Amino acid sequence: MEWLINLFATQDSVAHIVLLYAIVISLGVLLGKVKIGGISLGVTFVLFAGIVAGHFGFTANSTILSFMQDFGLILFVFCIGLQVGPGFFESFRKGGVELNLLATMAIVLNVLVMFGCYYTFFDTSNPYNLPMLVGTLYGAVTNTPGLGAANEALESVFTDGNIPQIANGYACAYPLGVLGIIGATILIRYVTHVSLNEEEAQLEEQEAQNPHAKPCAITLRVDNKALSGHNLRELSEFLNRDIVCTRIHHDGELHTPTRDTVLSVGDELRIVCAESDVLPIKAFIGPEIEVEWRPDEDIDKEPMIARRIVVTNPKMNGKTLGKMHFSSVYGVNVTRINRNGMDLFASRNHHFHVGDKIMVVGRADNVERVADLMGDHIKLLDAPNIATIFIGIMLGIIFGSIPFSLPGMPVALKLGLAGGPLIIAILIGRFGYCFKLVTYTTTSANMMLREIGLVLFLASVGIKAGAGFWETVVAGDGLKYVGCGFLITVIPILVVGTIARLKYKFNYFTIMGMIAGTYTDPPALAYANSTCSREAPAIGYSTVYPLSMFLRIFVAQLIVIFFCGI
Repeated sequence: MEWLINLFATQDSVAHIVLLYAIVISLGVLLGKVKIGGISLGVTFVLFAGIVAGHFGFTANSTILSFMQDFGLILFVFCIGLQVGPGFFESFRKGGVELNLLATMAIVLNVLVMFGCYYTFFDTSNPYNLPMLVGTLYGAVTNTPGLGAANEALESVFTDGNIPQIANGYACAYPLGVLGIIGATILIRYVTHVSLNEEEAQLEEQEAQNPHAKPCAITLRVDNKALSGHNLRELSEFLNRDIVCTRIHHDGELHTPTRDTVLSVGDELRIVCAESDVLPIKAFIGPEIEVEWRPDEDIDKEPMIARRIVVTNPKMNGKTLGKMHFSSVYGVNVTRINRNGMDLFASRNHHFHVGDKIMVVGRADNVERVADLMGDHIKLLDAPNIATIFIGIMLGIIFGSIPFSLPGMPVALKLGLAGGPLIIAILIGRFGYCFKLVTYTTTSANMMLREIGLVLFLASVGIKAGAGFWETVVAGDGLKYVGCGFLITVIPILVVGTIARLKYKFNYFTIMGMIAGTYTDPPALAYANSTCSREAPAIGYSTVYPLSMFLRIFVAQLIVIFFCGI
């Protein structure tokens, strides 16, 4: 039995360290799946498991814990940056500016409420109280990356090694933060006298006022000699318009064409296009003629199918859904878009990126045409792009290490191990293809790396914080952290939600999604989706999530460096 005792007691051995992390992470993940009132804490429970382990002396060498913590944080924030990067800049387009301004207002209010609690309830002469409230802030808004950024920034401020264990404040505020976000969102409904049925009807009316382009079916004879020898794919590229050729008469025979069908002068083409594109298409191909085709009612009898198509064609990168005319030209509807594991609303302003998965509904032949257009070669995306990930991490660490000196600052500002990789990941996710970097990472690969990084970070922080948990929380200011966290959670939601409703007249379901995205809180989004049959919550969430995630991480470092170092 001595070997078993040594396995648990010898803190410097590899076996002990691996065993420690395996026990903490596995227990935390399993316990995090337990639901109370339909809500679970998820993977964040790893933090609590780590605190318990650290409290009872089941720990490891502090240098190793710090390395695992920082390495996990880098993996986590970099993968988040890759996820939000493609949609980060698009979120500022028309329609998203107001939502992002409201999200920014909520983030600012979170910080102001935190400082209000600090000056009201705490001893300002104690240099550890403000850092602990920063941890409480990020527990209240359920934002783990912000906790990591603040924790990393504290190392540059408390150079004597006595770094405040802000994870204790985070742990106090997190559970009530999850409940407070949903509760405050419900309260807005009653404060602003919202009728859910009326909000649903309003969404239906808005969708009816924004139909896809009207389709038009015409028959043309190829008279342009320059088209002879070119295929239909090249024809579409020459026109720079979306067209579908459903049938072709060639040498007296009727064919069902493909994108590789070669054209000849005299061919008769049955083309479907947007009504607004008819004149330029006729001018380029040839005159309109009358031909007897198969009756349309026979076409309508073809079965409807639903198929998930993966965007692998690089030419689709950046294309807008509304300009693709899927409904009018291709005879299909795009009902859902999934990017890096996140379901996005298929709005007309959505920009496609390689790796997007789109749900297409229509007749089998039309769906096949869309699949050919979008690529749908899944094997091209299966290989993990490890080089891009570590090139990005390398650049992120270098960028995060550049010091920025500003007047009045006690120390030079650095983006650090959280901010640097995050910004580089966002830029690579959006512009990497311009530098021949294959930036797509499969959803499963991104989630795996992100979750590994997150659990390593949470376990390390929890184990390090566990030794002082009792003195800090139970025998100390634990109840104050819980109460302050609740105020930090609820007050900004009530203020911003009411303004969004009464001043900007946003639909209540959009507001619910916006709040969930601002607090980067999936449980709140799940609740919003359960109350609405349409996609408004997902629109609000995906519009503000990229900027909110970036600001949460960046603001954490600014607070620590500007205020905690004074």
